[in-house]
Amino acid sequence: MSTFIDIAVLFGSLSLLSIGGGNAVLPDMHRQAVGQHHWMTSAQFADLFSISQTTPGPSILIVAMIGYGAGLSAGGVLYGIIGGVLAAICMVLPAASLVYTVTLFWQKAQESKLRKAVEKGFAPLTVGLILATSLVMSRAADHDWRAYLLTALCTLVFVRSSLNPLFVVGLAAFLGYLGVV
Repeated sequence: MSTFIDIAVLFGSLSLLSIGGGNAVLPDMHRQAVGQHHWMTSAQFADLFSISQTTPGPSILIVAMIGYGAGLSAGGVLYGIIGGVLAAICMVLPAASLVYTVTLFWQKAQESKLRKAVEKGFAPLTVGLILATSLVMSRAADHDWRAYLLTALCTLVFVRSSLNPLFVVGLAAFLGYLGVV
């Protein structure tokens, strides 16, 4: 039962901090799931993140996968399913409730100086959170200089060109298949 409470507290609190989307809180999610609760290793977390990003649907699918892993380690497949569902609900419900409530007042304050200040402040905050996510995921996934080099090259291609990302993903997968990375 304590694992389910830990899942609810972790994802309920992260839900309220996920400004810019669920990926913005991945560093803290990693810190707690790997370092504090020991539900998985850093490599397993990176694998779950990769899998969750390649599947169709919301990018926050990793939450259900972490909840499943936590429940699985606590008592088997049924606990895993309960953990996954609980994690997903706890990640969505608090933020959705807060957004709904704030939106009721936000619409009425279109010309407010406070609203404009908050909107200007959230943009750099969101960018910082996403950059922190990139760093944490790179450290978790990259294990030697070749992987770091491939990460840097892919980042350059994404930033400097309009090349279709599927081509870059396919090339990186092929290099992994060949054992280059």
